[in-house]
Amino acid sequence: MKFASLLRVFTVLLVLVPLSASAHQWHEHPDGDHQQSEPVERPDSDKTRQIFVPIGTKQEADMKDKLDIARHFQQFKNVKVRWDANTLFVETSGLPDHNMMVGIKAWQQQVPLPQPYTGGNAWQIPLEPKLADKPVSAKNRLYRGAIALAVNGVPIFNPLNNRGEDAYLAGELDEWGGHCGRGDDYHYHIAPLHLQEIVGKGNPIAFALDGFPIYGLTEADGSPVGKLDEFNGQFDEEDRYHYHATKTYPYINGGMRGVVTIRGDQIEPQPQDAPLRPALEPLRGATITDFKSTEGQSALTYRLRGQDGTVTYSQVKSDTWKFTYKEPGGKLRTETYQRMPRREDRRGGPPPPPPPRGERPPRR
Repeated sequence: MKFASLLRVFTVLLVLVPLSASAHQWHEHPDGDHQQSEPVERPDSDKTRQIFVPIGTKQEADMKDKLDIARHFQQFKNVKVRWDANTLFVETSGLPDHNMMVGIKAWQQQVPLPQPYTGGNAWQIPLEPKLADKPVSAKNRLYRGAIALAVNGVPIFNPLNNRGEDAYLAGELDEWGGHCGRGDDYHYHIAPLHLQEIVGKGNPIAFALDGFPIYGLTEADGSPVGKLDEFNGQFDEEDRYHYHATKTYPYINGGMRGVVTIRGDQIEPQPQDAPLRPALEPLRGATITDFKSTEGQSALTYRLRGQDGTVTYSQVKSDTWKFTYKEPGGKLRTETYQRMPRREDRRGGPPPPPPPRGERPPRR
């Protein structure tokens, strides 16, 4: 048989590869220009299907575009996605690729640590959001947990903190609109507007946990945003609902216009963070002036009453971290913390962190 005939037979066999109903596999591009085959998932009306296509080809790109929402997360290297017929699952450490913490004037002594938002603890975004008969406002509810997820994998919490105060106006947020919670978990409280330049015109910067997209300060064509409802949302020309970011309250989605399940004032299902250190009290008068992070070590610098203090920390084992505290007066202390396995406790909140090995930091 001639080579051309063999090639035609091979092409036909490739097209006739049977479809599998198995779950989606993680999809990452290998280094280099070589190609290899790997399963790429596409959604179907009633089930998840899978087909083998060559990596790096137009066919692969077309298959990915079948699920448009995944594309927005896939451009960030620290984010992984998978999906089934109903839900997009987003895995992330919760840490962005930009700097953090600088500019905070009301600091509760937390620092950014990677969180286990993976596997069964991944973020979940509905693929077919539905409008709720009774929307939920974030003005007086949803003070616990996230209400949206930025496309860079960082969760977004209610613009109001757990005391019902505007976190931005209270000086609690850094230059990117984020800070760390009591579990050393980094998250935003206002729209991450810096993502507009990264994702490009007409693309969402986040998705609310009800599944509706959140766009930046303009419409897709760059024109001004029309009138928004109390949730910072509107319908487009095709009668599709979406939210917009604003520079004033509520900054991001002002609640849930779509259908969600709420338990304990928190949207569920939702990942849990994994606290490592005991929660501390605010260090009044301190301003965070610098934060540097490398693969091996992170260091936060703050200024208090004209003197600098630092918190330096590094991972010494998979579940163990070493912290060195240098107080503004020069006093040094070192503590080691071991992260305990995460326990499921959806109704009562996350489990308390274990005590440190060594002297407990003083409560200020």
